[in-house]
Amino acid sequence: MARSDSGTPRRVAGTTARREGQDGGGTASDVEALPPVWLRRSAGWAWRLLIVGAAIVLVFLGMARIQLVFTAVFLALVMTAVTRPLTELFARVMHRGIATALSMLAGFALFFGLLTYVVSSVAGQWSELSKEFGAGIDKILDYLENGPLPVNVTSGQLQDWIQNGQQWVAEHGGDIASQAAASAGSIVEGFAAVALAIFCTVFFLASGARMWSWFLEQLPGKDRGTWQATGEVGWYTFSGYARGTVLVALADGILAGIFLAILGVPLAAPLAVLIFIGAFIPLIGAPLAMIVAMVVALAADGLVIAAVVGVGIAAIGQLEGHVLQPLIMGKQVSLHPLVVGLAVTTGTILGGILGAVVAVPLLAVAWAVFRVLRGAGDRGEEDDEPGTLGAGDGAGPGTGPGTGPGTGPETSSELSSASDGAARPEDGSSPAAPAV
Repeated sequence: MARSDSGTPRRVAGTTARREGQDGGGTASDVEALPPVWLRRSAGWAWRLLIVGAAIVLVFLGMARIQLVFTAVFLALVMTAVTRPLTELFARVMHRGIATALSMLAGFALFFGLLTYVVSSVAGQWSELSKEFGAGIDKILDYLENGPLPVNVTSGQLQDWIQNGQQWVAEHGGDIASQAAASAGSIVEGFAAVALAIFCTVFFLASGARMWSWFLEQLPGKDRGTWQATGEVGWYTFSGYARGTVLVALADGILAGIFLAILGVPLAAPLAVLIFIGAFIPLIGAPLAMIVAMVVALAADGLVIAAVVGVGIAAIGQLEGHVLQPLIMGKQVSLHPLVVGLAVTTGTILGGILGAVVAVPLLAVAWAVFRVLRGAGDRGEEDDEPGTLGAGDGAGPGTGPGTGPGTGPETSSELSSASDGAARPEDGSSPAAPAV
């Protein structure tokens, strides 16, 4: 600092810049050579997105390596979410272990009852349906050969196609047998996954609360509130999706069964059960069930009734998407239809049918957790402002980070309220502890 003739301090030009350059380990020219602000910000977001993308890829690769375990745990969480209300009802008047056993037995009885009904219905009407199906195929072939279509298909061409198909099956018999053997292995793995899922469901229902509490106790005290809040909203979203999907599928099956019975389509009740099952597969399940119902209607009652069946089931699907899902699920699963479509497509590419099934609930949970963490981050920034008490200031009891969950500012209720309207459980239950 230099002094002027009057004795007042005078700042030498460039002193501050050189001093800042020396403090930062460089010179003023280095500071001036920094890239523009927009480029630095873009680069910062770019490497963050790359890290997030790499983490997502690693998660999916890990799931692919332990697909059986992942499938079993996912099924267990779904069964827990569906049967937990019944378990809680039974647990009010009996021991929780007995309540768990009774609720699971009730679920199995319902599932195998529906399966038995479908098999017995198809077996009872199989002979009549096969005759009608053959007559329907003859009608279709006659329409293709003599109908008003611009392209006529003769019976000779049809016979050639059938012979070519038989020849292809004879030539690729070995490949078909090997694929059948591989499918048999997949069936064994499927039974193993179901057995493991039932095993996990028993413990989730009977002692899920203790398991979740034990997990929270292993975490540092300052992080328990955040984990509690994210777990709460994650389980609330997942269980809401699972139970909502069951209710929506049940409504679809009932409406479709009534509609098919009014039209006089054979096997109306089994087809309604098929539509009920197809509703659990987002985007593709309902259309596949609709195609099966249309084929049965075409074989039995002709082209007009088949077209009416297709239009009616499509209308039921629109009712599901625009009325039933918003009414039943509400704010528990708040995803745009475009996001759902992209998620299901991506899940199908990465994991097939399993990926299509798990994509939407996992994405909904991830979005709900992100909203909670974003709200917690906003609170943290406000606490760091001058004149406010931060979480780590230790100002008074219950404000420090080590006071444990439910006592400090990072409790689950406050974090959930800071998540821009993210839904939270009304019963205060633990998230991944379905048996609370």
